[in-house]
Amino acid sequence: MTRRNMIGGLAGAAAFSAAKPIGSLAGIVEPQTSLKGNIHHSVSQWCYSDIPLEEFARACKEMGLESIELLNEKDWATVAKAGLKCAVGYATDWGIPKGFNRIENHDKLIKDFEAMIPKAAAAGVPNLICFSGNREGQDDNVGLINCAAGLRKLMPSAEKYGVTIIMELLNSYGHKDYQCDKSSWGAALCEMVGSDRFKLLYDIYHMQIMEGNIIEHITDYAKYIGHIHTGGGPGRNEIDETQELNYPAIMKALLKTGYKGYVGQEFVPSQADKLASLKKCILICDV
Repeated sequence: MTRRNMIGGLAGAAAFSAAKPIGSLAGIVEPQTSLKGNIHHSVSQWCYSDIPLEEFARACKEMGLESIELLNEKDWATVAKAGLKCAVGYATDWGIPKGFNRIENHDKLIKDFEAMIPKAAAAGVPNLICFSGNREGQDDNVGLINCAAGLRKLMPSAEKYGVTIIMELLNSYGHKDYQCDKSSWGAALCEMVGSDRFKLLYDIYHMQIMEGNIIEHITDYAKYIGHIHTGGGPGRNEIDETQELNYPAIMKALLKTGYKGYVGQEFVPSQADKLASLKKCILICDV
């Protein structure tokens, strides 16, 4: 399962509750006392799509998460009802391959984002995700120019409503031919757009594949990063001792940069008890 399969079908730090888990999740999530409060914890819903969102939201609240992300507008109220935010929302029904790097895509994308930005602000959704799109033979510099031209048109609305547009860095092997696949390319785009309301979604799993040196890159490009995604490598599973990255060290380095955004867990659970896996990985990142 990948987010690419799921994307078309998806239409301050909280303390753990002392109450018993609710409904069908009883016995799965054991309440703790509290998280440290340094990391704002979130999770991507598509990794747990077999759990009804309302039940999943209650479980996440029990664990002390602040957000469930990568949701369409219709689901924002569900997580809000559970006392959670949606840290990252969708603004368009177009997926990863069709993005701002093509001028012919701008009319629809700008229309969709302009309509969703005020709705996100009203619902307390701080970020809306966007994508560069695939190269399809396009020169990377041309892609930069085209992306910047389209995104600049959104910045007046984003600045007015206080909503940040974030472009995700993805590996261009799994997401074959994706253009925004390097931190340096994304940083150059941020400079060209020239607004604090445009940032990068730095996906640690994807950038480990593309360029490695995660702590160095997070440190060097900190001012351009608006959101973080996790994932174990190789395999995109749990971020524990079975994989090659030291997530506590990465989280400590992230905090040293002054980062105040969310850290969204986006690993695909390999264990039968998916909620136990999520809880374990939240604690790994809770430095």
